[in-house]
Amino acid sequence: MPWKETCPMDQKALLIGDFLKEEFTISELHEIYNVSRKTIYKWIARYKEGGFADLEERSRVPITHPNATSPEIVDRIIDTRLKHQTWGPKKVVAQLKIQFPKIHWPVPSTAGCILKKEGLVKGRYRKRHTPPYTEPLRECGRPNDVWSIDYKGQFRMLDCKYCYPLTLTDNFSRYLLLCQGLLHPNHAETKHWLERAFQEYGLPLAIKSDNGTPFASVGVGGLSPLSVWLIKLWIRPERIEPAHPEQNGRHERMHLTLKEEATRPPKSNLKEQQKAFDLFREEFNTERPHEALGQKVPASIYIPSGRMLPKKVPEVEYESLMTVRQVRSNGCIKWKGGFVYVSKVLAGEPVGLKR
Repeated sequence: MPWKETCPMDQKALLIGDFLKEEFTISELHEIYNVSRKTIYKWIARYKEGGFADLEERSRVPITHPNATSPEIVDRIIDTRLKHQTWGPKKVVAQLKIQFPKIHWPVPSTAGCILKKEGLVKGRYRKRHTPPYTEPLRECGRPNDVWSIDYKGQFRMLDCKYCYPLTLTDNFSRYLLLCQGLLHPNHAETKHWLERAFQEYGLPLAIKSDNGTPFASVGVGGLSPLSVWLIKLWIRPERIEPAHPEQNGRHERMHLTLKEEATRPPKSNLKEQQKAFDLFREEFNTERPHEALGQKVPASIYIPSGRMLPKKVPEVEYESLMTVRQVRSNGCIKWKGGFVYVSKVLAGEPVGLKR
């Protein structure tokens, strides 16, 4: 049986009805309806003056506004804005101060509110940001605990095309697992080369990245199609804080060396550039000693993971106590007779719900 919904106006009417029966005292009405005696007296007075209509909530806006901008000032601001269609509030106020220096003009923010109310300024487009990653970053105590992935800053090759180096390292051993030059940093290419790395080296426990595409999105939890795929492989996608590259310092330090030794000068085309990346990767892993490794080379420490890439991505499973819903193609789930938007990134995936 559904609960009967009541609104404040219904409660007021019931209280006044009980008062008119003369069966209850004000104190008893106070106990029954959990309303202060002062408020009950106020409602009774309003009812006696104007009936039930006067029990409606009244506006608390003050009748007069002593600090309100005068109509003459408002008209001046609007007229100046209409004469200069591209001017913002700051320029409008500055111009009026020059023309009428003896008048006390409002600050630009107040002028902006006046112009916005008249529809003469447009609100700024607010860029959506990736939701912050709230889990603690995993510590790496052995190879394949945490890998780092990133696109090193793009650069132009001699054929005037841009190269986007996709890099992947093991945080513990500094082993450079992948250094692949790409023409476009998209989801499909990134997943393809990650898959090849998994086939050769196995699966890590976590992969750390920044908050850019294709590693993250502005959707729920910062999830992207790539991170959803990693989760289904039981790999935790971690993200550093925005504007904090030091949280991925080992990988960034490798990028500095890569830039100095493999991109200056840039090569004639992507094929030649990839040859330079392959030579750099071989030297970085097998010849270049690392101070953090006790002057050892990464290849002497790194060992492939024992977790192999499955032939088929496993289905997501949830605890028996959780309610599972399938995300539709529009990113919504069915819930209590209606639809709740989750994320298009999760389209076709089951999601577990719990309190």
